Formats: sequence, C-alpha cells, structure tokens
Amino acid sequence: MLVIANWKAYVEDVARAKELLARAKRLAKRGVTIVLAPPAPLFGLVKAARPGSISLCAQDISATTGGAHTGEATAQAYAAAGATYAIIGHSERRAAGDTDGVVAEKIAHAIAHRLTPVLCVGERERDEDGRYLSFVRDQLTSALAVLLPKERSQIVVAYEPVWAIGKSAADAMHPGELGEMALYIRKILAELLPGKSSERIRVLYGGSVEPENVCDLTAASGIDGILVGHASVDGATFSALVKSLG
Repeated sequence: MLVIANWKAYVEDVARAKELLARAKRLAKRGVTIVLAPPAPLFGLVKAARPGSISLCAQDISATTGGAHTGEATAQAYAAAGATYAIIGHSERRAAGDTDGVVAEKIAHAIAHRLTPVLCVGERERDEDGRYLSFVRDQLTSALAVLLPKERSQIVVAYEPVWAIGKSAADAMHPGELGEMALYIRKILAELLPGKSSERIRVLYGGSVEPENVCDLTAASGIDGILVGHASVDGATFSALVKSLG
C-alpha cells in the first residue's frame, strides 16, 4: 500500500519537519510504502535525515526547463535534490491556474528526469447526468497524450474529488462510489495503454481520509494507496492511518 504524505505549506520550521520525519521512520517499518512531500525549502533537511525506506516527492514542478524563471523549481532540480516522485495537477494547483496543457507539460518533464508523476484528477462536483465522468476522462487523456505508450505506465494516478476534500470522514466518498470510480479510471487507462501495461499503474485516493474510514475505503474499492494532505501533518492521525493499513 502506497501512502503519500503531502505536507503542503503546513510545515514551516525545522523542528516540526524533524518531528514528522521521526514518526514516519517508525511507521515505515510496518510494511506500508511511505513517500514524503515536504515544502521545497525543507527538502534537503528531510533527504539528509530520512532512511532509504522512505522516498521523497515534489509537491509540484515547474512547467519550464530552467533559465530566467525566478522562483521556479524544475523537474531536473528536484531529481538532483533526491526526489523520485512529483505531484502534478493537484486540485490546488489547478485552482491556481494550471490548465490541462500545463499539467501535460509537467508530466513530460517529470518523466524526462525519471520522476514518477503522481497525476491528480477529480471532478469539482457531481451531476446527475454523469458529466463528471467525461471531466475525469479528459483530464487523464490530455495528461497522457504527450507521452509515448511505454512512458504512460510510469505514472501514478491519484483520484481526488474536489467536493470530498477537507471534510470529515462522515462526509467523505462512500467506498462503493470510490470502487466504481477506480474501475472507471482503470478502464480509461486500459484504453490509453498498450496490452496489459495499464495494470501496473497504481491508483490512489485523496479526500477526507481518516483513521476511521481508511480501511473501508481501501478494502472495498481496490485502490493501491492514499494521498494524504492535512492529516499527514497531524502526528497521531497519520500514525493511526498508516497502522490501519499496515
């Protein structure tokens, strides 16, 4: 089971980063694959102190390839800093202006520098006519269109319905609904990838995952892991999540 802890901008000091990393080290022994996505300024600190069992992830990468772009962090720079994953197309980045075209560019840059893209897809709201299904299909199709067929199996897909993010477990997605979406995503991937290579792609879920619902969500839906935001910087909550999966 893959667990990606997106610290976002919640962690702003060295002491807090060290505290969360120490906890992650203990949890990494439970048979769950843990990937940490710290803020860029703390990347070096986490890399230096992490065990080999924990991988590092960029929270985002630049759509540029370097040069006169102040403040941008490229895929190449993150790879050199020790990242092996990169979150791309997160709902917060899309809300800030990342179009499907920008997401596709970032996916291509990540693959070129041997970072595993964690492609985030998900509808803002659900409608009775099922238009949200076409929305998710378009996000997947446009992101993979720039890749060679053999490159498409190198991604991870994180389904994060925007309407389910930041709520309580009681308001989270129903395991049955998640199972249907996971099957739908795998069906699209099977159409976009040659042969059975789509079966190698891991599908994660993000959206109000808490200790009390994580087992139901993962067991009933057949997903391969979770992308955790705010809960990943609450030590007790994150520990309970990982222990439930381990």
